[in-house]
Amino acid sequence: MGDRIIEDTFNSYGLHILSAGTVLDMDDISKLFRHNIDYVQIDLRQAQQPPAASAPDDWEQVNHAYSSAVEGIKSMFAQAASNDTIDETAVNNSVVPLVSCFRQQKDVVSLLLALNSKDDYTYDHSVQVGMLSYYISLWLGYTEEECLLAGKAGYLHDIGKCKIDNAVLNKPGKLSDDEYMEIKRHTIYGYDLIQESLGDETLARVALEHHERFDGKGYPRGIGADRMLPLSKIVAVADIYSAMTSSRVYQKARDLLTVLKELFRLSFNEIDPGITQVFIRHMMPHFIGKSVLLNDGRTGRIVMTNPTDFFRPLVTIDGKFHDLASNQQLQIDRIINESA
Repeated sequence: MGDRIIEDTFNSYGLHILSAGTVLDMDDISKLFRHNIDYVQIDLRQAQQPPAASAPDDWEQVNHAYSSAVEGIKSMFAQAASNDTIDETAVNNSVVPLVSCFRQQKDVVSLLLALNSKDDYTYDHSVQVGMLSYYISLWLGYTEEECLLAGKAGYLHDIGKCKIDNAVLNKPGKLSDDEYMEIKRHTIYGYDLIQESLGDETLARVALEHHERFDGKGYPRGIGADRMLPLSKIVAVADIYSAMTSSRVYQKARDLLTVLKELFRLSFNEIDPGITQVFIRHMMPHFIGKSVLLNDGRTGRIVMTNPTDFFRPLVTIDGKFHDLASNQQLQIDRIINESA
């Protein structure tokens, strides 16, 4: 995002796609993906130039909206636990400013690294799933109204957990069979809460279905892909990604790139393959320029993604280029969070 192309760009049929001088935004890059254009000529990047998304005022605004959304979901959990209601105005007051900030952000990976695990897991996770659901819908070509609905669905997907005892939710050891059954009921509790408070069948069904799986082995109903709402499939991908990259009492946070690999594996039989591919395809360009730790202990920087194997990019180590697609012995262990 923000790169300027220096030549007119055409697809394989000779159709003009983008003009020379275009400063690339998210929509432009999505257009290139749709036309199977993997490379374009760009102006030389200025070394050490920070991305527009990291400007102090922008980050301050994002952090404020994020913190407000976390406080908002905390209040909603407390209200729903005490009187079985959700305030629609409160939902809009939290989600709409958050989405407005996210809409301006170009570097999604930096955003995730900066905002990851700052609060209680349940609340932090709800905000992150709302954010990711919004982005995935945007990348799928949904309208702004549909993307906002996806953001709300992700934000409220776990509201039923307000009915689960905190001792069970945050238990560090293995759950008993009864405790696990109770955890799984949060999907049903969420459906009932949203349906009775907001009367929104779509939001309610996403809360009910976000743990369903394509192979029919999910819960609570064990339905397959053909009976899930499209929005439930989006939130399921966002939910898994956020859960795996977050620290919890019983789980250490996993690296963002490692989790993308796991999502790719799950896309063969558990989650929507099309949505997963779109998510991975749009996330990978954001890793360009990120520092990485390799399995031999050296650190490097990603300089180009590999169109045939997203997880084996071109990296530079001590000024030398290494194509991980050619060197199978070398692989990335994790992304280094330089803002930590």
